[in-house]
Amino acid sequence: MAQKRKRPKSLYRRMQENKKLQAAATIILPVLLGIIILALWQTQVLHHWFKTDTFTLPLLGRIKTIFMENIGKIWENVVATMTVALAGLAVGSLLGYGIAILAAFFPRAGKGGLSVIGAFASIPVVALAPVMNNWTKDVSDDASIRSMVAKILVVMLIAAANMSLNAYRGLTELKPYAKDLMATYAAKKRTTLLKLQLPNSVPYIFVALKVSVPASIMTAIVSEYFAEYIIGVGRQIRENIVLAQYPTAWAYIATACILGIVSYVVLVIVQSILLRRYH
Repeated sequence: MAQKRKRPKSLYRRMQENKKLQAAATIILPVLLGIIILALWQTQVLHHWFKTDTFTLPLLGRIKTIFMENIGKIWENVVATMTVALAGLAVGSLLGYGIAILAAFFPRAGKGGLSVIGAFASIPVVALAPVMNNWTKDVSDDASIRSMVAKILVVMLIAAANMSLNAYRGLTELKPYAKDLMATYAAKKRTTLLKLQLPNSVPYIFVALKVSVPASIMTAIVSEYFAEYIIGVGRQIRENIVLAQYPTAWAYIATACILGIVSYVVLVIVQSILLRRYH
């Protein structure tokens, strides 16, 4: 009886199984989509589709000109925004990780606490920021300090919620044989935490940061809409829209996009370096 000949794999199937090609596609396809959108924007196809004009949606050349003419002021506002975002991210991530460790040590109370912390992630920033502004009105006589504290608190809550939920998974989702091995050695809780749970949570920390880093920047920008002190990328977007200075507003919107993309790329590079050594 003649053996059946295997049907050759289709081109689409071979492309799916090619890991290098799939890795390249994760970079090439988003870049290609961005180029297409920019081309449609510059040729005013988007203007036609959305029934708008070049005053409300300026062309890319006009936005670039405004950006270069105001680079000094834009940088000043970028520093203010990134200070808030990074401070809130650092404090919130440490707080969230500490909460996750407590939840792992005390599971009954910990799960309830995580549910409360997780609820903060679902609160809209536009609702949380004005509340924080009122709570911090007696922090200092200096409006800039009051404003910064309020914005950092908003970013901190969002970052803490993301970190606590992901870090808790890393601390508790352990391989069965690893837990059995520690039990066989009669290891104490502290030893199990230091030797098993903390190392196991490292990849989950970066999962949380991939969400928290861009979210912290966007949260800081949105918080600036309601801040008392007029500084920051978000506040400049609002002020220029109110004044109908749309090209300048779009320059700050482009700045916000660049901040989010660059921060995410930096995080991915750091993750690839650290986790390579970790594994």
